[in-house]
Amino acid sequence: MECTVSWTGGAGTRSGMGFVAETGSGHILAMDGAPDEARPENGGRNLAPRPMETVLAGTGGCTAYDVVLILKRGRHAVTGCTVKLTSERAPADPKVFTKIHMHFTVTGKAVPAVAVERAVQMSHDKYCSATIMLAKTAEITTSFEVVEA
Repeated sequence: MECTVSWTGGAGTRSGMGFVAETGSGHILAMDGAPDEARPENGGRNLAPRPMETVLAGTGGCTAYDVVLILKRGRHAVTGCTVKLTSERAPADPKVFTKIHMHFTVTGKAVPAVAVERAVQMSHDKYCSATIMLAKTAEITTSFEVVEA
């Protein structure tokens, strides 16, 4: 896996702290920094997600992918899955994630809660590389609900 991240701020773009990532699979992702009121020239313009937001989003995508795949392989009639992630970061550099909570909402027809619980646990224990990696610095907790479709 590879990715190239390029600073766009030096090219006279709208944000002095913008970046564009090109993934090895050929996709583009824009990122920007937060505004810095004390030193505007060092801040972004909030035109795209911040880099750490993309880490959190990628983690949510990784675990949601696992949960859906596990449920589908179990022949459950899952029709939707969302995961809302909330996090806390260390107050000083490096501002690593220290707590992450993931709340899953799985929608489907007669999807057993025990199957969802198992899928979430399997993702976090065995399959989701992002979650397992972030668990080295963050306390990760989960919850879920099942909505009948």
